[in-house]
Amino acid sequence: MVNKILLKYGKNMELLRKLPKIDKLIEENLFKDCSNKLVIKIAKMKVENLRLDILNGNISDFSYDDLIKNIKKEYEQILASSLIPLINATGVILHTNMGRSLISQEILDRASKNIVNYSNLEYDLQKGCRGERYEHVSKHFKSLLGVEDILIVNNNASAVFLILNTFAKEKEAIVSRGELVEIGGSFRIPEVMKNSGAILCEVGATNKTKLKDYEENINENTAMLMKVHKSNYTIEGFSDEVDFKDIKQLSQKHNLLDYYDLGSGYIPKLPYNLSAYEPTIDDILKHNPSLISFSGDKLFGSVQAGIIAGKKELIDKLKQNQLLRMLRVDKITLSILEETIKAYLEENYQDIPTLNMLFVNLKELEDRANKVIEEVGDGICKLVKTTTYMGGGTLPNKTFPSVAISIKGKANKLEKEFRKSNIIGRIENDKFLLDFRTILPQDDKQMIISIKEIIL
Repeated sequence: MVNKILLKYGKNMELLRKLPKIDKLIEENLFKDCSNKLVIKIAKMKVENLRLDILNGNISDFSYDDLIKNIKKEYEQILASSLIPLINATGVILHTNMGRSLISQEILDRASKNIVNYSNLEYDLQKGCRGERYEHVSKHFKSLLGVEDILIVNNNASAVFLILNTFAKEKEAIVSRGELVEIGGSFRIPEVMKNSGAILCEVGATNKTKLKDYEENINENTAMLMKVHKSNYTIEGFSDEVDFKDIKQLSQKHNLLDYYDLGSGYIPKLPYNLSAYEPTIDDILKHNPSLISFSGDKLFGSVQAGIIAGKKELIDKLKQNQLLRMLRVDKITLSILEETIKAYLEENYQDIPTLNMLFVNLKELEDRANKVIEEVGDGICKLVKTTTYMGGGTLPNKTFPSVAISIKGKANKLEKEFRKSNIIGRIENDKFLLDFRTILPQDDKQMIISIKEIIL
């Protein structure tokens, strides 16, 4: 057998003998601070690959030093974080692809004491027995919204699913045809309703739905009247929709459940007349809805969560649904969400970055942009007054003012170069812009460094 190998591979046998032993490789000084187990795994793979290349005649030699470096490089790549921080210079505050709402360091620090320690997540300290995890945010949320009860699930899609499955399984839920939304990731209201077991009854036309369309379709199998926030589109021109207060009155008349999927609920009135396009949570709660739901990581400015608010008897029924076990949130979500609610109660909006970025005045943005221009030179960039969007399926097609700097050069090339530096800007009118609406003040210095490195 050995002779056959010698005949087949000839001069390659000498090269095979040069392959280092694994126990020798892992003793190299380059790996002294590395995990032995992981280094051995990588080393075995690299040596085996070399062995195969030699046997197949793909290489005539190899470098021991290069082998060591390649093992260390692979080690570092495996341990490198896939999630990395980016500078969002697009101007889009709720950028879904970049994580939507930011969590402030202040709120994270306050929440961390419960995250890094054991806590009374499901422990009743007074009774010394099992407690309920939702009670912690419920107290603060009820104070903030003035509702009977609250339930938190892992996102608003889960909230919609749980509500429909609990109250409209094998029954009809009436929805306007113009509100059968599809948002990112092919999330469609009709599909969610189908999977929840609810029967969709769509009424009206795409552009016009009237109250009589709801009433004429109510029958003995109708369970609820549902209104859905138009997350990422608007219907304009010859169009009309039914106000929630009218849907609420109609549901009471027929003893039906009313439910408003707000999508992106928010508390304080928004600047730039943006509140004219979407009602606040308080505006809806004035009509005493049976149930509403909204996302935690959109205009509310917190973690990803589905927030369900409304009548206690209905929330109690939702808690009894076995699906809740699959949709519940963990201590990290609840801890951060609770601190966000407390910031709202104290009106510390500066601790909620989503609101902070939206409410910041244009003068402050201009001052920051001008300081960057002064540092890098007005021959390289100049101030631009522009407009931007909220993003995240919120306030669709509604713009508000912002301030950016345009960088001299070819826009497409600049976009790629800045992206390599983890700075994501946007191209507008064939110019590459860095929009200060979403650039955190603490990142201004890094912006200056990156601009100089890329342009100068």
